[in-house]
Amino acid sequence: MSGNIQLLTDTLAAAKAEGRAALIAYLPAGFPTVDGGIEAIKAVFDGGADVVEVGLPHSDPVLDGPVIQTADDIALRGGVRIADVMRTVRETHEATGKPVLVMTYWNPVDRYGVARFTAELAEAGGAGCILPDLPVQESALWREHAAKHDLATVFVVAPSSRDARLAEITAAGSGFVYAASLMGVTGTRESVGAQAQDLVERTRATGTDLPVCVGLGVSDSTQAAEVAGFADGVIVGSAFVKRMLEAPDHPTALTAIHKLATELSQGVRKQR
Repeated sequence: MSGNIQLLTDTLAAAKAEGRAALIAYLPAGFPTVDGGIEAIKAVFDGGADVVEVGLPHSDPVLDGPVIQTADDIALRGGVRIADVMRTVRETHEATGKPVLVMTYWNPVDRYGVARFTAELAEAGGAGCILPDLPVQESALWREHAAKHDLATVFVVAPSSRDARLAEITAAGSGFVYAASLMGVTGTRESVGAQAQDLVERTRATGTDLPVCVGLGVSDSTQAAEVAGFADGVIVGSAFVKRMLEAPDHPTALTAIHKLATELSQGVRKQR
């Protein structure tokens, strides 16, 4: 069965045609439970997210700050498995018809088996995978299987990435490029900063046709509007997870993240 890279491509192109950036949300699978996580993703889609990244909880998430680490710990203590991640992708995609990716570190995929992981992700209707710690020069096996199943391979670039490295990454990737707005881990910040705009410009200067989407630090509609002024997509994760962690109960959490998705969706639609 084929994956949904074309749906991802079409969704990002449609946002661009509307003169706006796409809103890409991140939430971990299994948080606060598998069923609760599925409800949460549906809520952010209903609030206006164009794309959702489903996090595969990991015990040592090197890119993720304390907020997402807390959520991952809750999911892992709840017994979440890769099968639950695939179920989350399947049910949220079937319910919304929108593109759903998995964001994961490489070790769980390697242990599970690349052929098995890509086949199951495609069968679940997934659009692709974001692999923040997989070096491009070691990604041939993954990319071979991802391409076979019509799955996007999204690599992460950082402000420290040299121009030659950016060119190597954009040539190997598909779907979009994930531009980390600053050096560090995920988390909400007061300012996204000029580093992000410079990174987007340098990434585009490689000649890539891939959309460049910015993550790490965006937490409100004002910041979303700022980033939407120069990026093709705005990625928000910790702000959603933080709202859920702070809510006294699950229904309140769903209301809170739906509201945030609506606000962010309005932010990416503000005039550039």
